[in-house]
Amino acid sequence: MVILAIDGSPRKEGNTHAFIHAALKRAEELGAQTRYIWLGDKSLRGCRGCYGCIEAKACIVNDDFAPIFDEIVKADGLLLGSPVYHASMTAELKALMDRAGFSGRWSVNPMREENENYQWSSCLLSGKAVAPITVARRTGQTMAFAEILMWAAVNDATIVGNSYWNMGIAGKGGARDAQNDAEGMDIMRGLAERMVHTIRKLGSKT
Repeated sequence: MVILAIDGSPRKEGNTHAFIHAALKRAEELGAQTRYIWLGDKSLRGCRGCYGCIEAKACIVNDDFAPIFDEIVKADGLLLGSPVYHASMTAELKALMDRAGFSGRWSVNPMREENENYQWSSCLLSGKAVAPITVARRTGQTMAFAEILMWAAVNDATIVGNSYWNMGIAGKGGARDAQNDAEGMDIMRGLAERMVHTIRKLGSKT
């Protein structure tokens, strides 16, 4: 079992990092292998809608996307973390998710003629366990949280629930103080438990 966490914060080892790692540590305690990718040092452009991935069966934009997407495809579970900027996820995470969803779909589906209907078979993200983690100084998480959930739903993923929303409260005045949100840290550990349980169930033949 491999759980990949993607940190969309441009700040290195900030509050999003802290909440993500609380979840990853608990997942490791439960036997999962974990991976972590920070987008802050990556070169990522947004999807340009060129449809080059239809023929190439992969995104043709030459930047850091391809190796990250390879890790996404290999993972059983995805934790997608972002601080909240103007009630939205960061541009870094949005760029990655747009391209992952677009090229993941066209890698396994043909383009239809204009007068034909689409009957999607699946995509490269089908069946993966996915959960968002959003962090804000005070508020705004709901919109960013919903953006990630909508992405998971349209990409045929299995959304992992929790006993509360996976939202952290931290960063007043730019502080790195996620550890002060004891309830938030507990929520992240609970999320890890549910993600491990969900992946095991998805992999079960019974």
